[in-house]
Amino acid sequence: MSERLGHKETAVMLVLMALAREVSNPELKDLVGYPLDGKERRRLNELRLVESRLAPKRFFVHELTDSGWKWCADEFAAGSPPPPVARSTFVPAFYLLLAALDRYLRRENVSLAEVFTSDVELTPGQIEERVRAGYSKLARSVGDWVSLVDLRAALGGANRAEVDAVLKEMSRTGRANLVPESNRKALTDRHHAAAIRVGGEDNHLISIEAS
Repeated sequence: MSERLGHKETAVMLVLMALAREVSNPELKDLVGYPLDGKERRRLNELRLVESRLAPKRFFVHELTDSGWKWCADEFAAGSPPPPVARSTFVPAFYLLLAALDRYLRRENVSLAEVFTSDVELTPGQIEERVRAGYSKLARSVGDWVSLVDLRAALGGANRAEVDAVLKEMSRTGRANLVPESNRKALTDRHHAAAIRVGGEDNHLISIEAS
């Protein structure tokens, strides 16, 4: 059995599992009422359950590690909430539900990662709305360059191929500009993975003018 966490840490872990993608502190605050920061963030990072990084607007974004996924699987099997037991009768009932789901997953040999995925079905118009909303949150000013690494993290798990199709169409019609990162030494594996290939080259940055 993995180490039990406090109630706030546990809630964050289960949210990251359910969304199966990077989640920013502002989004966590909307979902559970608080960000993952301070000693709770440091503890989850030190336990290597969550990977956190600082986004350009100076807030953290978080994602489960492989160890984090294993911790969630163990938490499903626990059958009871971490101490101290919450006064709400909902929490013990929720853990009984998790235990029942764990038994089913084990019986059918299905992993949590197969159940909780980040892909959601959206229309091209809805994807473009998410692109514009994510860009607005990340850009310091209209027309500023934003990394596709950060933009993809803000899109709420939209399908990668569908997002790329929308980005290419926005680029083709002049609704967005895509360019490569000029400082190649600054590129990490994450930047390469997030890049979109247009015009025979990988593009890592996006700029959107006011509509």
